Amino acid sequence: MWFKNLQLHRLPAPWSVTPEQMQKWLAPHAFAPGNSVEMQSHGWASPRENDSGDSLVYSLNGQMLLVFRAEKKLLPASVVTQVTRARALELEEQQGFKPGRKQMRELKEQVTDELLPRAFSIRRDTRVWIDCRNGWLVIDAASQAVADEVRGLLVKSIDQLPLGTVRVTHSPVAAMTGWLLAGEGPAGFTLDQDTELRSPAEGNATVRYVGHTLDAEDMRRHIEAGKQCMRLAMTWNDRVSFVLTPSLTIKRITPLDVLKEASDPTAQNDDERFDSDVTLMTAELDRMLCDLLDALGGEQGEAIAQAAAA
Repeated sequence: MWFKNLQLHRLPAPWSVTPEQMQKWLAPHAFAPGNSVEMQSHGWASPRENDSGDSLVYSLNGQMLLVFRAEKKLLPASVVTQVTRARALELEEQQGFKPGRKQMRELKEQVTDELLPRAFSIRRDTRVWIDCRNGWLVIDAASQAVADEVRGLLVKSIDQLPLGTVRVTHSPVAAMTGWLLAGEGPAGFTLDQDTELRSPAEGNATVRYVGHTLDAEDMRRHIEAGKQCMRLAMTWNDRVSFVLTPSLTIKRITPLDVLKEASDPTAQNDDERFDSDVTLMTAELDRMLCDLLDALGGEQGEAIAQAAAA
Protein backbone atom coordinates (compact mmCIF):
# COMPACT_ATOMS: atom_id res chain seq x y z
CA MET A 1 0.00 0.00 0.00
CA TRP A 2 2.84 2.41 0.76
CA PHE A 3 3.85 4.81 -1.99
CA LYS A 4 7.32 4.06 -3.37
CA ASN A 5 8.00 7.53 -4.75
CA LEU A 6 6.75 11.04 -4.06
CA GLN A 7 6.43 13.67 -6.78
CA LEU A 8 5.38 16.67 -4.68
CA HIS A 9 2.89 19.40 -5.60
CA ARG A 10 1.10 22.04 -3.60
CA LEU A 11 -2.63 22.77 -3.27
CA PRO A 12 -4.36 25.46 -1.19
CA ALA A 13 -4.50 24.39 2.48
CA PRO A 14 -7.17 23.50 3.22
CA TRP A 15 -8.59 22.58 -0.18
CA SER A 16 -12.36 22.41 0.23
CA VAL A 17 -13.23 19.73 -2.31
CA THR A 18 -15.60 16.90 -1.44
CA PRO A 19 -15.21 13.30 -2.63
CA GLU A 20 -18.51 13.70 -4.48
CA GLN A 21 -17.20 16.69 -6.41
CA MET A 22 -13.98 14.85 -7.21
CA GLN A 23 -15.94 11.83 -8.46
CA LYS A 24 -17.97 14.13 -10.70
CA TRP A 25 -14.79 15.60 -12.19
CA LEU A 26 -13.12 12.25 -12.80
CA ALA A 27 -16.10 10.25 -14.10
CA PRO A 28 -16.00 11.61 -17.71
CA HIS A 29 -12.36 10.45 -17.87
CA ALA A 30 -12.81 6.98 -16.36
CA PHE A 31 -10.55 4.30 -17.79
CA ALA A 32 -11.92 2.11 -20.57
CA PRO A 33 -9.86 -0.63 -22.27
CA GLY A 34 -8.63 0.36 -25.71
CA ASN A 35 -10.33 -1.03 -28.77
CA SER A 36 -8.68 -3.23 -31.37
CA VAL A 37 -7.07 -0.33 -33.26
CA GLU A 38 -5.84 1.80 -30.32
CA MET A 39 -2.21 1.41 -29.30
CA GLN A 40 -2.81 2.94 -25.88
CA SER A 41 -5.48 4.37 -23.61
CA HIS A 42 -5.65 5.86 -20.14
CA GLY A 43 -8.11 7.12 -17.53
CA TRP A 44 -9.09 6.99 -13.85
CA ALA A 45 -9.68 3.64 -12.15
CA SER A 46 -10.86 2.48 -8.72
CA PRO A 47 -8.24 3.01 -5.97
CA ARG A 48 -9.23 -0.29 -4.36
CA GLU A 49 -8.14 -3.55 -5.93
CA ASN A 50 -10.97 -5.91 -6.90
CA ASP A 51 -13.54 -3.12 -6.50
CA SER A 52 -16.46 -3.93 -8.76
CA GLY A 53 -18.08 -0.51 -8.24
CA ASP A 54 -17.57 2.70 -10.21
CA SER A 55 -16.06 4.80 -7.42
CA LEU A 56 -12.95 6.60 -8.64
CA VAL A 57 -12.17 8.29 -5.32
CA TYR A 58 -11.14 6.81 -2.00
CA SER A 59 -11.62 9.27 0.86
CA LEU A 60 -10.92 9.05 4.59
CA ASN A 61 -10.31 11.82 7.13
CA GLY A 62 -9.52 14.50 4.57
CA GLN A 63 -7.25 12.21 2.52
CA MET A 64 -8.08 11.11 -1.04
CA LEU A 65 -6.53 8.43 -3.22
CA LEU A 66 -6.91 8.26 -7.00
CA VAL A 67 -5.52 5.79 -9.54
CA PHE A 68 -4.37 6.72 -13.04
CA ARG A 69 -4.47 3.64 -15.28
CA ALA A 70 -2.64 3.38 -18.61
CA GLU A 71 -2.93 0.50 -21.07
CA LYS A 72 -0.53 -0.10 -23.92
CA LYS A 73 -0.56 -2.69 -26.70
CA LEU A 74 2.68 -4.64 -27.10
CA LEU A 75 3.37 -5.03 -30.79
CA PRO A 76 7.12 -5.56 -31.37
CA ALA A 77 8.51 -3.55 -34.29
CA SER A 78 10.49 -6.62 -35.37
CA VAL A 79 7.26 -8.58 -35.90
CA VAL A 80 5.70 -5.78 -37.96
CA THR A 81 8.88 -5.51 -40.05
CA GLN A 82 9.04 -9.27 -40.65
CA VAL A 83 5.42 -9.51 -41.82
CA THR A 84 5.76 -6.34 -43.92
CA ARG A 85 8.80 -7.75 -45.73
CA ALA A 86 6.95 -10.98 -46.50
CA ARG A 87 3.99 -9.02 -47.90
CA ALA A 88 6.38 -6.84 -49.93
CA LEU A 89 7.87 -9.94 -51.60
CA GLU A 90 4.37 -11.16 -52.49
CA LEU A 91 3.50 -7.74 -53.90
CA GLU A 92 6.74 -7.67 -55.93
CA GLU A 93 5.86 -11.01 -57.55
CA GLN A 94 2.38 -9.75 -58.40
CA GLN A 95 3.36 -6.41 -59.94
CA GLY A 96 6.81 -7.32 -61.31
CA PHE A 97 8.79 -4.66 -59.49
CA LYS A 98 9.70 -3.76 -55.90
CA PRO A 99 7.25 -1.64 -53.92
CA GLY A 100 8.23 2.02 -53.61
CA ARG A 101 8.46 4.03 -50.40
CA LYS A 102 4.80 5.03 -50.45
CA GLN A 103 3.68 1.43 -51.02
CA MET A 104 5.95 0.19 -48.21
CA ARG A 105 4.58 2.80 -45.82
CA GLU A 106 1.00 1.87 -46.68
CA LEU A 107 1.85 -1.83 -46.41
CA LYS A 108 3.37 -1.33 -42.96
CA GLU A 109 0.30 0.58 -41.76
CA GLN A 110 -1.95 -2.20 -43.08
CA VAL A 111 0.09 -4.90 -41.31
CA THR A 112 0.03 -2.92 -38.06
CA ASP A 113 -3.76 -2.59 -38.21
CA GLU A 114 -4.11 -6.33 -38.86
CA LEU A 115 -1.82 -7.36 -36.00
CA LEU A 116 -3.10 -4.93 -33.34
CA PRO A 117 -6.16 -7.02 -32.33
CA ARG A 118 -3.79 -9.90 -31.49
CA ALA A 119 -1.29 -7.78 -29.55
CA PHE A 120 -0.84 -8.25 -25.82
CA SER A 121 -1.93 -5.44 -23.50
CA ILE A 122 -0.10 -4.31 -20.37
CA ARG A 123 -1.53 -2.01 -17.71
CA ARG A 124 0.24 0.38 -15.39
CA ASP A 125 -1.43 1.94 -12.36
CA THR A 126 -0.07 5.16 -10.84
CA ARG A 127 -1.49 6.32 -7.52
CA VAL A 128 -2.23 9.89 -6.48
CA TRP A 129 -2.57 11.06 -2.88
CA ILE A 130 -4.42 14.30 -2.15
CA ASP A 131 -4.18 15.71 1.37
CA CYS A 132 -6.99 18.26 1.39
CA ARG A 133 -6.21 19.46 4.91
CA ASN A 134 -2.50 20.14 4.48
CA GLY A 135 -2.46 21.01 0.79
CA TRP A 136 -0.47 18.15 -0.75
CA LEU A 137 -0.93 16.46 -4.10
CA VAL A 138 1.56 13.59 -4.44
CA ILE A 139 2.10 11.29 -7.43
CA ASP A 140 3.67 7.86 -6.84
CA ALA A 141 5.99 7.91 -9.87
CA ALA A 142 9.76 7.60 -10.19
CA SER A 143 9.68 8.71 -13.83
CA GLN A 144 9.08 12.35 -14.73
CA ALA A 145 7.36 11.22 -17.95
CA VAL A 146 4.81 9.15 -16.02
CA ALA A 147 4.19 12.02 -13.60
CA ASP A 148 3.62 14.33 -16.58
CA GLU A 149 0.98 11.92 -17.94
CA VAL A 150 -0.85 11.92 -14.62
CA ARG A 151 -0.67 15.71 -14.24
CA GLY A 152 -1.98 16.11 -17.77
CA LEU A 153 -5.10 14.10 -17.03
CA LEU A 154 -5.57 15.84 -13.67
CA VAL A 155 -5.56 19.23 -15.37
CA LYS A 156 -7.93 17.93 -18.04
CA SER A 157 -10.30 16.42 -15.47
CA ILE A 158 -10.34 19.21 -12.87
CA ASP A 159 -11.22 22.65 -14.18
CA GLN A 160 -8.79 25.31 -12.91
CA LEU A 161 -6.84 22.87 -10.74
CA PRO A 162 -4.87 25.07 -8.28
CA LEU A 163 -1.69 23.02 -8.58
CA GLY A 164 1.54 24.64 -7.42
CA THR A 165 5.24 23.78 -7.19
CA VAL A 166 7.02 23.12 -3.91
CA ARG A 167 9.77 25.73 -3.55
CA VAL A 168 12.12 25.54 -0.58
CA THR A 169 14.47 28.18 0.79
CA HIS A 170 17.65 26.09 0.59
CA SER A 171 18.73 24.21 -2.53
CA PRO A 172 18.42 20.44 -1.96
CA VAL A 173 21.80 19.97 -3.67
CA ALA A 174 23.52 22.48 -1.36
CA ALA A 175 21.75 21.04 1.70
CA MET A 176 22.64 17.42 0.90
CA THR A 177 26.25 18.40 0.18
CA GLY A 178 26.41 20.23 3.51
CA TRP A 179 25.01 17.25 5.42
CA LEU A 180 27.60 14.96 3.85
CA LEU A 181 30.36 17.41 4.68
CA ALA A 182 29.16 17.59 8.29
CA GLY A 183 28.85 13.82 8.49
CA GLU A 184 25.31 13.96 9.86
CA GLY A 185 21.80 14.75 8.75
CA PRO A 186 19.51 17.51 10.03
CA ALA A 187 17.43 17.06 13.20
CA GLY A 188 15.30 13.92 12.95
CA PHE A 189 17.21 12.45 9.99
CA THR A 190 20.16 10.10 9.69
CA LEU A 191 22.33 9.52 6.62
CA ASP A 192 22.27 6.04 5.09
CA GLN A 193 24.85 4.30 2.93
CA ASP A 194 23.82 5.35 -0.59
CA THR A 195 24.80 8.61 -2.25
CA GLU A 196 25.93 10.09 -5.56
CA LEU A 197 28.38 12.97 -5.93
CA ARG A 198 28.85 14.67 -9.27
CA SER A 199 31.01 17.47 -10.57
CA PRO A 200 29.13 20.27 -12.37
CA ALA A 201 32.24 20.89 -14.48
CA GLU A 202 32.67 19.56 -17.99
CA GLY A 203 32.87 15.78 -17.92
CA ASN A 204 30.43 15.36 -15.02
CA ALA A 205 32.82 13.20 -12.99
CA THR A 206 30.59 11.04 -10.76
CA VAL A 207 31.15 8.89 -7.69
CA ARG A 208 28.44 6.57 -6.38
CA TYR A 209 28.28 4.78 -3.03
CA VAL A 210 25.82 1.90 -2.75
CA GLY A 211 25.52 0.09 0.58
CA HIS A 212 28.88 1.58 1.53
CA THR A 213 29.93 3.50 4.63
CA LEU A 214 30.12 7.21 3.85
CA ASP A 215 33.56 7.94 5.23
CA ALA A 216 33.81 11.58 6.35
CA GLU A 217 37.26 12.07 4.85
CA ASP A 218 36.21 10.59 1.52
CA MET A 219 33.18 12.88 1.40
CA ARG A 220 35.28 15.93 2.26
CA ARG A 221 37.85 15.09 -0.43
CA HIS A 222 35.21 14.74 -3.14
CA ILE A 223 33.37 17.89 -2.09
CA GLU A 224 36.56 19.96 -1.89
CA ALA A 225 37.33 18.73 -5.42
CA GLY A 226 34.11 20.42 -6.56
CA LYS A 227 31.60 17.56 -6.50
CA GLN A 228 28.05 18.09 -5.25
CA CYS A 229 25.58 15.60 -3.78
CA MET A 230 22.89 14.65 -6.30
CA ARG A 231 21.25 11.76 -4.42
CA LEU A 232 21.25 10.93 -0.74
CA ALA A 233 19.68 8.01 1.13
CA MET A 234 18.27 9.04 4.50
CA THR A 235 16.09 7.73 7.32
CA TRP A 236 13.51 9.82 9.14
CA ASN A 237 13.09 9.16 12.89
CA ASP A 238 13.92 5.47 12.45
CA ARG A 239 10.53 5.12 10.75
CA VAL A 240 10.87 5.72 7.00
CA SER A 241 13.89 5.43 4.70
CA PHE A 242 14.07 7.19 1.32
CA VAL A 243 16.35 8.77 -1.27
CA LEU A 244 16.29 12.55 -1.78
CA THR A 245 17.00 14.07 -5.21
CA PRO A 246 17.77 17.63 -6.41
CA SER A 247 14.25 18.09 -7.79
CA LEU A 248 12.71 17.22 -4.39
CA THR A 249 11.43 13.97 -5.86
CA ILE A 250 11.60 11.41 -3.06
CA LYS A 251 12.36 7.86 -4.17
CA ARG A 252 12.67 4.33 -2.75
CA ILE A 253 10.40 4.98 0.22
CA THR A 254 10.43 2.08 2.68
CA PRO A 255 8.48 1.93 5.95
CA LEU A 256 10.70 0.40 8.64
CA ASP A 257 9.81 -2.30 11.15
CA VAL A 258 8.44 0.11 13.76
CA LEU A 259 5.71 1.13 11.29
CA LYS A 260 5.03 -2.38 10.07
CA GLU A 261 4.35 -3.32 13.67
CA ALA A 262 2.02 -0.33 14.03
CA SER A 263 -0.54 -1.76 11.58
CA ASP A 264 -3.97 -2.18 13.14
CA PRO A 265 -4.15 -5.77 14.47
CA THR A 266 -7.93 -5.54 14.89
CA ALA A 267 -8.67 -5.14 11.17
CA GLN A 268 -11.15 -7.85 10.23
CA ASN A 269 -11.17 -7.68 6.43
CA ASP A 270 -9.47 -6.15 3.39
CA ASP A 271 -11.45 -2.90 3.61
CA GLU A 272 -10.48 -2.32 7.24
CA ARG A 273 -6.85 -3.15 6.52
CA PHE A 274 -6.87 -0.75 3.57
CA ASP A 275 -8.31 2.02 5.78
CA SER A 276 -5.69 1.33 8.43
CA ASP A 277 -2.82 1.34 5.92
CA VAL A 278 -3.94 4.60 4.32
CA THR A 279 -4.36 6.31 7.68
CA LEU A 280 -0.90 5.21 8.83
CA MET A 281 0.86 6.04 5.56
CA THR A 282 -0.63 9.51 5.07
CA ALA A 283 -0.04 10.52 8.70
CA GLU A 284 3.60 9.40 8.68
CA LEU A 285 4.43 10.86 5.28
CA ASP A 286 2.79 14.16 6.15
CA ARG A 287 4.96 14.51 9.28
CA MET A 288 8.06 13.41 7.38
CA LEU A 289 7.46 15.98 4.63
CA CYS A 290 6.97 18.76 7.18
CA ASP A 291 10.28 17.87 8.86
CA LEU A 292 12.06 17.62 5.50
CA LEU A 293 10.83 21.04 4.38
CA ASP A 294 11.94 22.50 7.71
CA ALA A 295 15.39 20.96 7.17
CA LEU A 296 15.51 22.75 3.79
CA GLY A 297 14.70 26.12 5.35
CA GLY A 298 10.94 25.93 4.89
CA GLU A 299 8.92 26.84 1.83
CA GLN A 300 9.76 30.15 0.16
CA GLY A 301 6.30 31.61 0.65
CA GLU A 302 6.42 30.90 4.38
CA ALA A 303 9.88 32.47 4.70
CA ILE A 304 8.71 35.64 2.96
CA ALA A 305 5.59 35.84 5.14
CA GLN A 306 7.65 35.39 8.32
CA ALA A 307 10.11 38.07 7.26
CA ALA A 308 7.27 40.49 6.54
CA ALA A 309 5.67 39.81 9.93
CA ALA A 310 8.97 40.45 11.71
